[in-house]
Amino acid sequence: MSGSPTNSTRPEDDWLRDAAIARESKHLTRALTEYPSCGATIEVNGHPCLNFASNDSLALSQHPTVIARAHDALATYGAGSTASRLVTGTLPIHSELERKLATLKHQEDALVFGSGYMANAGIIPALVSRNDTIFADRLCHASILDAITLSRATLVRYHHNDVNDLDKRLSATTANGRRLIITESIFSMDGDAAPLSEIATLAKQHACMLMIDEAHATGIFGAKGSGLVQIDHQATLTMGTLSKALGGYGGFVACSTLMKQHLINTARSFIYTTAPPPSVVGAALGALDVLQSTPELGSSLLQRAKHFRDTLQHAGLDTGLSESHIIPIIVGDSDAATRFSKRLLDDGILTIAIRPPTVPTKSARIRLSTTLHHSEQQLTDAAARIIAAATQEGLI
Repeated sequence: MSGSPTNSTRPEDDWLRDAAIARESKHLTRALTEYPSCGATIEVNGHPCLNFASNDSLALSQHPTVIARAHDALATYGAGSTASRLVTGTLPIHSELERKLATLKHQEDALVFGSGYMANAGIIPALVSRNDTIFADRLCHASILDAITLSRATLVRYHHNDVNDLDKRLSATTANGRRLIITESIFSMDGDAAPLSEIATLAKQHACMLMIDEAHATGIFGAKGSGLVQIDHQATLTMGTLSKALGGYGGFVACSTLMKQHLINTARSFIYTTAPPPSVVGAALGALDVLQSTPELGSSLLQRAKHFRDTLQHAGLDTGLSESHIIPIIVGDSDAATRFSKRLLDDGILTIAIRPPTVPTKSARIRLSTTLHHSEQQLTDAAARIIAAATQEGLI
């Protein structure tokens, strides 16, 4: 029969098996795990576990206002936006969300993307191309690095949060073309903050555009969750997500109106995809309503996280330079991090071992994401169990 395979194996099977064996030998194999629910406590293998692997920082994914706004949008507009934004996919709630995001971020305008990854993938190639240069922090997120590859610009990576190294690299690069500095404000795997004022000063001195990824700062830091980027930083644009502190799904950029028009016309991940569905946009609007009515949520989370982090540090655990709700416990060895994660799971704490290439070689870790789902008592109990497990693993 035409089209039937002539061999019992597919031509790609051999190299796929070799790749799987290579990952396993380095303890880098990943697999999907299905969980029955979201929230502070998740049932795993029939036992309740405290969940420290969620990005739902402010517990807004289950907030009644967020759910109600999502339901209203679903009832009003239906399940999907049915087209891309430039065709017939732009609904009144998309425009409303962009106005409110611009206000939150103290920018002229905003543009919503399908996800944070899609935002970075669209923005960066729209700003620079093969004749231009990007200066990026060495620990920038994978979505930023992938977007830089798409842009074909020359990449210059500077030492993490090192403004002196950035200054030297800016001064040493004499290539013509546009120049763009990219950093995160809160780094996703280390929980530390970038020196944004100093970076913004260098951007101005060297006539560079400045892009700041605020995925893990929006909603938590700043007045009413505005983030760490202040008006005087003079960032060209700031990127953020709707899927972390806002508890939903999607990404966005806050920028000038002129920049927004440029992105609408050039950002391929915006142009060539269906608009975010109404329920997702409604949920984001509900989350912004909650931030307006309860602006203390972010500071409450940071206070809880600080106490939790201090307890772990005092016990001798390496939490790096974290100063946010993201707390790494740096182990170093990938196998040791995996064993530690499994022991914690046995003790009723759900964490994920983060290993290369997500983090640099020899910096494998447990990443604890503190959320308002966790009560102060739960965090106290969790710290005791984490310290006990680390002692049993010989980590302290």
